[in-house]
Amino acid sequence: MLTLPNILTLSRILTVPLLAFLLWWPQWEFGYGLAFGLYCLMGITDYFDGYLARSSGTVSKLGIFLDPIADKIMVAAVILVLTAQGILTGPYVGDMHVIAGLVILIREIAVSGLREFLGPLQVSVPVSKLAKWKTAFQMISLGALILGAAMPWWNVLIGGLEINIPHTVGLATLWGAAGLTLVTGWDYLRVGLKHMD
Repeated sequence: MLTLPNILTLSRILTVPLLAFLLWWPQWEFGYGLAFGLYCLMGITDYFDGYLARSSGTVSKLGIFLDPIADKIMVAAVILVLTAQGILTGPYVGDMHVIAGLVILIREIAVSGLREFLGPLQVSVPVSKLAKWKTAFQMISLGALILGAAMPWWNVLIGGLEINIPHTVGLATLWGAAGLTLVTGWDYLRVGLKHMD
């Protein structure tokens, strides 16, 4: 059970409280810089735990169970803390960007419930290519939002409005992830509805 891939997955889960701690003070630019580095490291371990498990033939039931949970815990923690600290705000629409984060969280909970429902029926819900794009947008988005708070001086003037480049990229990709979330969530729901009386 304690193979290297599983240890990497567990390390992601155990690191989430430290990541949340570093994100708790938005004015602490150095802390956000550390959080960005830690977030990137967690993303790298996310790639390598799956790669190592497949390449070494050590895919385990524990790993299959823990890997998606580790991802969801990390994403949910980052979205919640960034929302609480007022990072999910931007020009024109203010804190309406929180809706994109909420859509992502609702979809994660709904898909988890759907998988739990379909499990006893021995119906698997494979991850689609579009869902992988959603994950990529999501990871880029949260990383960019963290980086924007770490580098508040990285601004440009567009149309008389001063915007922070990584923060703006983060908000744009967050909405992109939310849009893909709705599409992939509906795809999964259609599969589930076929098995509901």
